Amino acid sequence: MPSSTLAELSDARLHIVTGKGGVGKTTVASALALALASTGKRVLVVEVEGRQGLSQTFDVAPLGTEEVRLVAHPSGGELWGLSVDAKAALLEYLQMFYKLGRAGSALEKVGAIDFATTIAPGVRDVLLIGKVYEAAGRPEGGRGHKGGRLHYDAVVLDAPPTGRAVRFLNVNAGVADVARMGPIKSQADSITRMLHDPRTLVHMVTLLEEMPVQESIDGLRDLADVGLHIGAIVVNQIREPRLTDANLDVLHGSADDALDELLRAELTTAGLRPTGPMVKGLIQEGRDHTLRLDLQAEMAREIADAGPPVIELPALADGIEDGGVAVLTDELLAQGVA
Repeated sequence: MPSSTLAELSDARLHIVTGKGGVGKTTVASALALALASTGKRVLVVEVEGRQGLSQTFDVAPLGTEEVRLVAHPSGGELWGLSVDAKAALLEYLQMFYKLGRAGSALEKVGAIDFATTIAPGVRDVLLIGKVYEAAGRPEGGRGHKGGRLHYDAVVLDAPPTGRAVRFLNVNAGVADVARMGPIKSQADSITRMLHDPRTLVHMVTLLEEMPVQESIDGLRDLADVGLHIGAIVVNQIREPRLTDANLDVLHGSADDALDELLRAELTTAGLRPTGPMVKGLIQEGRDHTLRLDLQAEMAREIADAGPPVIELPALADGIEDGGVAVLTDELLAQGVA
């Protein structure tokens, strides 16, 4: 599958972040956007699923259909946020192409807007990505200004999960049966050109667990099959070993009876009174930890064999609270993604 090197990631204009639900996709998209902004760029991060994940991540009021500044970085960079709503996007589209004005609001009152945004998912996706397309290509000074610098140096899209990402991003196929010509088809063609541009990269977020890894590898293959350019695989929430290599070797190579005797001696030396349940519980916890590390290593090998560059992010003990996103941002910068 076509993929970029880490050194090429910072040159991308549009970063699309996807992954299986529950892997931390929104957190990674936020950290990536903040990393880009910290290099002096003006960056827009966009969500399209209506979950307000960005507002929770940055601890701000719920985002609306207007772009708002989330962070002003000391480097001079800025991070802006936007939550795209399908109904609002359709009303804007109708005004832009058909000058409906108040008629658009009347259509909403009778339910026509809800009908249009649910009966044809492909059209809905065109409307959602259309806002991203407009922001990514907007010139400095706004619409109507031609040439010169673009308003945003980079855009990060917090895309739908892997299971829907291909359909969401393959917009031409999505509208093929409902719009063979006209403004919607023209918009889909323009969006497709943007999505297939080498400066647009799709990043896959995963955990070192069997189901997320398999879904990620399958998803990368499907995305590449429709002509999208793959950026990086972001392995999130990596857990560091809590035991030394020597301890792990003992756990791997010793029977329970030997471990029981060893633990009792160590606990007694430490001034504790070992009991049967205590020792049994410690052995089981140690066994579980080694199994988790073994699985993590096996999944890491599968990820490495997939082809795209790999970015590793640590598990945060306190989640994204108390500067957790900033920790991930520093990790991304240290690994050369911006």
